[in-house]
Amino acid sequence: QVQLVESGGGLVQAGGSLRLSCGASGTASSPNVFTANTAKWYRQAPGKQREWVALMTPHGPTNYQESVKGRFTISADSTSNTMYLQMNNLKPEDTAIYYCNVEVDMKSYWGPGTQVSVSS
Repeated sequence: QVQLVESGGGLVQAGGSLRLSCGASGTASSPNVFTANTAKWYRQAPGKQREWVALMTPHGPTNYQESVKGRFTISADSTSNTMYLQMNNLKPEDTAIYYCNVEVDMKSYWGPGTQVSVSS
């Protein structure tokens, strides 16, 4: 089992920045769950379906949804078993609940989410 918990959300003005964190724990989390497996950030805006935002793969490149390219950066710290999403130049359309996700041994694990609100 892997437990994920996001933090770092909040209310910010357009053009501002936030850094989201996702901490992992549990018997299957291993010392580096985010760098050893495919890990992603998703978001879900009110009235919309959950969508993929950014991903990182083991020993592979990162990738981003087109709307956040150049503004968001996904990274991970294997020593603390934490994944991050640095979000710069935030826009009102980035308002959503953000979720972290990791796939371990063909099982998908999710955190409860953290709210990001961007005012215009």
